[in-house]
Amino acid sequence: MKVIVQSPEQIAKLAAEQYRALLGEKPNAVLGLATGSTPLGLYRELARLNKAGALSFARATSFNLDEYDGLPAGHAQSYRTFMDENLFSHIDIPIERTYIPGRADVSDADGQGYDAAIARAGGIDLQLLGIGNNGHIGFNEPCTPFGSRTHLAELTPSTREANTRFFSSIGEVPTQAITMGIRTVMNARAILLIALGAAKAEALRATVSGPVTELVPASVLQLHPNVTIYADSDAAKLL
Repeated sequence: MKVIVQSPEQIAKLAAEQYRALLGEKPNAVLGLATGSTPLGLYRELARLNKAGALSFARATSFNLDEYDGLPAGHAQSYRTFMDENLFSHIDIPIERTYIPGRADVSDADGQGYDAAIARAGGIDLQLLGIGNNGHIGFNEPCTPFGSRTHLAELTPSTREANTRFFSSIGEVPTQAITMGIRTVMNARAILLIALGAAKAEALRATVSGPVTELVPASVLQLHPNVTIYADSDAAKLL
């Protein structure tokens, strides 16, 4: 596990360089992507590099970590809308090779489901993660089994409260989401986690130097052979 402490602006540039290097070596790479405010700087930098001709997503495939359950198609706060507005519409990735999980992806029965689709694509080469204040990755809340695959997750009150800023009220925040499981995330060949702000400091400390426990889902990353964590000084203050 490599931890790099930099400003948010530098983090966006350094993380984007990982994508540039990967896509330069493997143009048909499979990318695991994330939503929320944390990756926005990275996505802007990737769009800039793509427009400048420094990297191309034309042969890439993407799988997003998660999606709210129960929002209608085209809802302003759906993660499909988020990805379209903040990344996909600004780069040359074929939209038909961008995947967002849904109800039909929860079960791998009969060879269907999100994990099976990832396997058919060749597995994720680089998985992008943020981290929740309670140590969740994706919507894998505390006590999610480390062996979990893509599943329907119940969102904790703290997670729903943290996401209220995107909705008119907490009553509009979905109570469930479809998320890659922890095993799904850990199957990625490389993982890149970005943590920004003092609110993430305790979770990041527990992730990097605490015990590996399902009480802190992100702590499982200690067991992965290729993890890079980018944190600003506020998020890293307890390391």
